[in-house]
Amino acid sequence: MSEQRKPSEEYVVIRHRPGYRLKRVLIMIVLTVIAGAGGYAAGLAQGGFRSTGVEASNERLEDKLAALEANYRDARQRLVNLERGKLIDEQALNQARNIIVELETRVGSLKSDLTFYKNIMAPSETSKGLQVDRFSLANDRLAGVYNFKLVLTQVGNNKSYISGVVAVNVIGVRDEEKEVIALRDLSQEIEDLGVKFRFRYFQDVEGKLTLPDGFEPLEVQVVAQAEGRKSSQAERTFGWGDLTEN
Repeated sequence: MSEQRKPSEEYVVIRHRPGYRLKRVLIMIVLTVIAGAGGYAAGLAQGGFRSTGVEASNERLEDKLAALEANYRDARQRLVNLERGKLIDEQALNQARNIIVELETRVGSLKSDLTFYKNIMAPSETSKGLQVDRFSLANDRLAGVYNFKLVLTQVGNNKSYISGVVAVNVIGVRDEEKEVIALRDLSQEIEDLGVKFRFRYFQDVEGKLTLPDGFEPLEVQVVAQAEGRKSSQAERTFGWGDLTEN
């Protein structure tokens, strides 16, 4: 006859979830940071800042960057401690590493934004007035289709608006012959040969472009022409390979 255990002798099984607390902490950090940075970016108008308090905006951005870097260092230290103590399972470890990478990316993005705003307000002597700041491309899901973004800036003297038109051409080769195609002919969002702009600090021009069959792009040429008493021209050429290598 087998012995029956008394209630006090029953075993209690407790599930241990390694890394659960770390995951919650790291997820809360990255959500808080991204929400804060997203709220800040949403406060900027597409054509520039809504008010003249740019210095205050820079200070807020610097504070956010400092807080993010502090959170990043704290998360890194927690990860190192847990790796050394073997207190985290493989799944939690991978998730923690992914969050660290996301934090690193966010830090780099905020630093880039901060540099961008500082350059507008405190430029060098050789980079004042209307500028073609950048032209970027991102692959779309369809072959030959790209998301583009052009950023124009007015560096230094931002007391009044600057207006004019900007033209973008894609230079390449088709059937062994050089061909220049205007952005208007590649993008449904662009209707005119020259896109009108008017801003105080900066302005974005965004959309999709589709390359024609058999066309091999080599360069993107951007020419911005300001009108009126601030009449000036800014021109910049971007290598297609540099734009699509990331």
